[in-house]
Amino acid sequence: MTKVEVLKSLKEIGLVPVLRAESVEKALALAEAIAAGGVTVLEITMTVPGAIQVMRTLAEKRPDILIGAGTVLDAETARACILEGAKFVVSPALNVKTIEMCHRYSIAALPGALTPTEVVTAWEAGADVVKIFPASALGGAKYLSSLKAPLPQVEMIPTGGVSLATANDFLAAGAFALGVGADLVNTKAMAEGKPEIVTESAKKYLAIVKEFQSKS
Repeated sequence: MTKVEVLKSLKEIGLVPVLRAESVEKALALAEAIAAGGVTVLEITMTVPGAIQVMRTLAEKRPDILIGAGTVLDAETARACILEGAKFVVSPALNVKTIEMCHRYSIAALPGALTPTEVVTAWEAGADVVKIFPASALGGAKYLSSLKAPLPQVEMIPTGGVSLATANDFLAAGAFALGVGADLVNTKAMAEGKPEIVTESAKKYLAIVKEFQSKS
């Protein structure tokens, strides 16, 4: 899958679940529960113990899932993730060398930024999409709308504060896609043996995105 195709898929699916878990096994179980709800994009964060193994396993067993690496802080980590199947790389902050590494492998780079200066710096450094994080800290969807007004050319994925209640507001504010954390990646439900809760949540998020897209 080319970078252009990856970005197209991210836009069409409209969701990037941020997967955090305590082990490889729990991460894989969460991935299956989310995918069962029709959301075939996952950001595997480097905070997951054995995150590289999770990416490798999913790349081999679930080629239908678009795998991204999250919480990537440096170029060396980005390269390791790319070699194990990551098709996009997400960072909580801006690291120019990480963007350059993604360019070397023709992989989509999604660095994090929050202020207008950071957003423009990331875009000029070659970001394909800028992750606005933590979006909730400065007003959520209203802040995203404020950023998009002078910077309509910059594609943005808000993360932090995205929920079923706010998803439509973020989309209306101009989000390229939605970065969704614990509201979808529900580790508590999984610990209680209720993966169906995660699956149903994935379906609800997908329905919101599809309804918005149909009206746009």
